[in-house]
Amino acid sequence: MVTIRPWKWGDNLALAALINNRKIWDTVRDQLPHPYSVKDADSFIRYHIDRRPVTNFAILYHGQVAGGIGYIPKEDVYRLSAEIGYWVGEPFWGKGIATSAIGLMVQAVKGQSPDIIRIYAEVFSHNPSSMRALEKNGFGLESVRKRSVVKNGQVMDDHVYVLFTDQLQ
Repeated sequence: MVTIRPWKWGDNLALAALINNRKIWDTVRDQLPHPYSVKDADSFIRYHIDRRPVTNFAILYHGQVAGGIGYIPKEDVYRLSAEIGYWVGEPFWGKGIATSAIGLMVQAVKGQSPDIIRIYAEVFSHNPSSMRALEKNGFGLESVRKRSVVKNGQVMDDHVYVLFTDQLQ
């Protein structure tokens, strides 16, 4: 069973252990430190623990921290949009956890920010499993931004997936 909840102080060790993985770092933005320490986890949790609305959540699998998911409400002329991002720890890959967590995140965004009508995610071209998890939640490929990302010194494409919440049941 997959659930999401706000990060808690006791999550720091699990967070650091799971996300300190080069395979995960290869699929996320460079602002995530690598290597990732318990001190990094403490700072992350400290930043998010009292923020309202909650925009960053732990992904739990049978009650155990398995990853993280969050959203960024956009501003100004983009104020009806939100970007989501997520990761799942390698021991939990292949269990449909990201797919379930994305569905829960869409519901959280709709509940906390009812004006949001467009939720999108940006996925590096070498991460087809993330693309499939989005597609299983009704996200469609909006665009492929050619040669728009530099990760590990390699230029690659970025795929933008979008879901329009005002078209959901």
